[in-house]
Amino acid sequence: MSEQSLDRDGVRVGEPAGERDGWTGRARGALSRAGSNARRIRHLVRDRNRRVAEQRPPLRPGHRPQDILAVLLFTVGIAVIVLDIPTYPWLASLPAEYRTAFTAITDFGKGHWILWTTGLYCLLTLPLDWDRLTWRVRMALGTLWTFGAYIFVSVAASGIIVLILKWVLGRARPKLFEEVGPVHFVPMIFDHDYTSFPSGHSTTIAALATTLALILPSFRWLIAVCAFWVAFSRIMVGAHYPSDVIAGTLLGMSVAVVCARWMAYRRIGFALDDQGVLRPIMSRISLRACTRALWRAVTGRRAFVKPRATSGDGR
Repeated sequence: MSEQSLDRDGVRVGEPAGERDGWTGRARGALSRAGSNARRIRHLVRDRNRRVAEQRPPLRPGHRPQDILAVLLFTVGIAVIVLDIPTYPWLASLPAEYRTAFTAITDFGKGHWILWTTGLYCLLTLPLDWDRLTWRVRMALGTLWTFGAYIFVSVAASGIIVLILKWVLGRARPKLFEEVGPVHFVPMIFDHDYTSFPSGHSTTIAALATTLALILPSFRWLIAVCAFWVAFSRIMVGAHYPSDVIAGTLLGMSVAVVCARWMAYRRIGFALDDQGVLRPIMSRISLRACTRALWRAVTGRRAFVKPRATSGDGR
């Protein structure tokens, strides 16, 4: 059987109109565009990998792996000695209303809602015919795709790391404080009661907060405060010791920064300024313009796609 050419929607030329307009033809076209867009992304990253290999900027002091490990060991060690032991009796002395209040916000540290929203957006927009979108709308949706993928990878990667550490280290949770104390470890026990270190919720919310703070630096203090209370809620509900929360927070922040620097080396979403500080490539002015254009397109006051070219005879 001879091969048939495909049109821009991925449908074979000469197919019956009914099939072309049906779900089969549309699905084939969407899959074709998704594959084409995925290949374009892969080629983009490969080209920039070669550029990075030629000249990689050195890491700033405090961002090197040995510096991050030193901060982690110091802060977690101090927390284990100074904070973990008095925390449980202090929590037991508080009224039950405190625990109830913090229970209402602690689940914001779960990763599923973050992964579902960012992952679905990236998958659903991958088959778009990006060349047909208007310039502002394409820039807005492309920026959302880039940062959505960044958030997804940061949260997912940090979540995988923290799960491995939890099950390997096997630290007893605070509810076993009176039985075994705050520094009881049973490695590889694979029991949920021995998955206290590090805090998974704190890791997730720290990764999310760091990504958002890097994307929207003007809101970084508001983001940091909100993330602090979600992470602190893990102590207030009796699920983790302070050292668990500190370790999870540092882990989530580190993974998010490493991912952002990987992107900045390739000038994907971020860039490094003269002092080596991470900055989003899109300025606030461009961000407002793209957001306004996307909102107008959603509300019907602006077109999503470019107008199709008309024939020369005016038809």
